[in-house]
Amino acid sequence: MGTDHAFAELGLAPGATEREVKIAWRRLVSRWHPDRNESADAVARMQRINQAFEALQRSGLLDRTPAGEPGSEPTAESATEAQAPDAPGPSRPPIHRKLKLTLEEAAAGCVKVLHGRVTAVCATCAGAGHQVLGGHCERCGGSGALSKRSFFGWLGTAVECEACLGGGIARQVCGACEGSGKAPAHKYRISVRIPPGVRSGDLLHVDSRRSRSERPPADLEIRIELAAHAFFRLDDAAAVHCEVPVDGFAWIGERTVTVPTLAGPQPLPLRRDTLAYRLPGEGFPLARKGPRGDLWITVQPVFPAPLSGDQQILLDQLMATGSRADGQPVDERLREWNRGLKAWARNLPPRPG
Repeated sequence: MGTDHAFAELGLAPGATEREVKIAWRRLVSRWHPDRNESADAVARMQRINQAFEALQRSGLLDRTPAGEPGSEPTAESATEAQAPDAPGPSRPPIHRKLKLTLEEAAAGCVKVLHGRVTAVCATCAGAGHQVLGGHCERCGGSGALSKRSFFGWLGTAVECEACLGGGIARQVCGACEGSGKAPAHKYRISVRIPPGVRSGDLLHVDSRRSRSERPPADLEIRIELAAHAFFRLDDAAAVHCEVPVDGFAWIGERTVTVPTLAGPQPLPLRRDTLAYRLPGEGFPLARKGPRGDLWITVQPVFPAPLSGDQQILLDQLMATGSRADGQPVDERLREWNRGLKAWARNLPPRPG
């Protein structure tokens, strides 16, 4: 791809500055990356954008920034805040990865080891797999086709010349890639620190120049995905919800049960008049690296069905303790209800005989 064609692919006029090229490239990647754009031509358009960027690099119009000093695990940053437009850019378009996290990992932050292989386009032949020598192809004389003889030796149909692939121009197989059009695979392994509070769909940028060893040949852009959880549900307000079945008799007796939190199991004293419990600060971060929201525990009392004979006897004994010697309930609220019920029943009109 020529430089004028590369500038046009990025929507720039010939002679655009390095900063303008990088801004245009990032804008187009944000629009056409297949993770964000589901159109049928997104993949092909993304390939042309990257080829244009690499063509301008090979032409010497873009400076190649030397690698930085080795450091600790690079921290993934928001892709929109990773670099200012005039900051030194990567030596090639970034590597796009997807990373699935548990809710616990996303809430507390974690370190993940990413490894893979990157196969770049051969720099010698620009991915074509051959080099054009110029002039007519000696085998076909520049016609791009050869006559194939029939079984009886007569001239038959014309077939494409294998030497020039039908172009009629002399060429030879690229010796650097042996005709594959690709450079040798580059293996990488990098530890990445994920900040607390990331959510599904977040795009994080990792500066590969801070990797200690086996660093990737380019920066990484990581798309976050949160795995479904067996216990918890996260809402948009950073609150985490959990439904916990508890023994119905333990709930009546206001006993203490163990409930899950993002930090691990935790005791919860039950109350007979409460089914929903709020645990402040035990939820998800309200913002990236910010304070946490609340965890809401909703208990679901579970009683055996049917009750055993012993349980029926115990319940009868328990109910008996709630009545006075005259048979009236001990609790005034129940006595008041019984009086009102009897008065209502006395005033009912008689039923037709």
